[in-house]
Amino acid sequence: MSEQQSTTPLSGENAEYIELFLDSLFLEQGLSENTLAAYRSDIEKCALYIQTTFNKSLLAVESDHIEAYLAHRHDLGLKARSTARALSALKRFYLFFIREKRITSTPLLNIAQPKMAQSLPKTLTEQEVEALLDAPDLGDAMGLRDKAMLELLYATGLRVTELVGLRMEQINLRQAVVLVKGKGGKERLVPMGEEALHYIEQFLQVGRPQMVKHATDFVFPSKRGTGMTRQTFWHRIKHYAILAQVTSPLSPHTLRHAFATHLLNHGADLRVVQMMLGHSDLSTTQIYTHVASERLKSLHQQHHPRA
Repeated sequence: MSEQQSTTPLSGENAEYIELFLDSLFLEQGLSENTLAAYRSDIEKCALYIQTTFNKSLLAVESDHIEAYLAHRHDLGLKARSTARALSALKRFYLFFIREKRITSTPLLNIAQPKMAQSLPKTLTEQEVEALLDAPDLGDAMGLRDKAMLELLYATGLRVTELVGLRMEQINLRQAVVLVKGKGGKERLVPMGEEALHYIEQFLQVGRPQMVKHATDFVFPSKRGTGMTRQTFWHRIKHYAILAQVTSPLSPHTLRHAFATHLLNHGADLRVVQMMLGHSDLSTTQIYTHVASERLKSLHQQHHPRA
């Protein structure tokens, strides 16, 4: 169930606070439009509830008001993960205004994050990945493009947004590396491997000249010769999954999850995987050790005579 938006407009006071906070995130950390939109949504929902229920501004609330909002979310049946994200946004919001000396303390001080069951990312077996990577038709330019994109995605663990936004200057074919511009403007250098390198070179030599009708520096242009959207590429992945008869659940990050899990299955160091994925916190990467462990347990139960 989704949280209903109130028809009551935000007060000028609350709207001003939210804009100041979002401006600071954009200017100081260079967060993407999608991330800023998520912050805006979470904070505006809280502000509207506080405003209509208690007739207060966000900077005048106390812990009791926030607890009432959390109870309201619980009554709506909203998921703990969604509430945790909202609390995280509010925490940053109040820390910003403490730093600006507009308030002296945060109303979230004694409020605990909701407990969440650990959800493991959906991934694919190595055989399913092979089938998916073999699905594109290499006889046409678009199929060659898609093959190069899938190979690069699996070889590097890029986010789909990072993949479709790749520019020519970010690809170094001689050293077989990609300079990735990730979240918050952070850059990382990721090796692409021989298979991905081979198909990228093929696409750049044969396929891309057929697709590009006017100058563009996108590595993987759309069929119109412009930048591709992540939604378009996601539809391409689903198309190839059907062709490859891959029935496991898919998400836009499926190959990113497979990249990390398969690396760990083959003995890669967790910190190396963290660097390649562009995670700022090692705990974010550790989720993949659980995926690998679950896979090992499953294999043990299937094949060990005393399992």
